[in-house]
Amino acid sequence: MANPLRPEVVRLYKNLLYLGREYPKGSDYFRDRLRAAFTKNKSVQDPEQIKAMIARGEYVARELEALYYLRKYRAMKKRYYEE
Repeated sequence: MANPLRPEVVRLYKNLLYLGREYPKGSDYFRDRLRAAFTKNKSVQDPEQIKAMIARGEYVARELEALYYLRKYRAMKKRYYEE
């Protein structure tokens, strides 16, 4: 029987993979770590555990977005304002 949360997990994986393109250590590093994390937890069947892992993944996505916005802000500030 297919898990009803599968589309949500796939969406999270694709979103994190997209966000990983700009990762400071490189997209290959991020992709390998992401794949390892998802592979490690692929045998989990409990819907509550899956929901908790999805929530953690969404938190990581928000943190990555904040990291990128901060980097962009610092670059723009450095470009236009002298210290």
